[in-house]
Amino acid sequence: MMPPVELNRKGFKALVDALGYADAIRFIRQYDNGSRDYTKERHQWLDKLTLDDIWADIRNRQSQMDANDEDL
Repeated sequence: MMPPVELNRKGFKALVDALGYADAIRFIRQYDNGSRDYTKERHQWLDKLTLDDIWADIRNRQSQMDANDEDL
């Protein structure tokens, strides 16, 4: 049985060989649990928003997308 350091090195090399560096990193990030409390952080910014704020943001984003489509 190989040590964890060697397993990680060989495993990442296999991913890079199969996917390339960028996609190997994207793959690994899918399984990173992080070290922060997402639920607590979400409440810090989400609880401050009203439904009107959310609708205004949606309309603004749609307007920006429409403007970008016109530029093409």
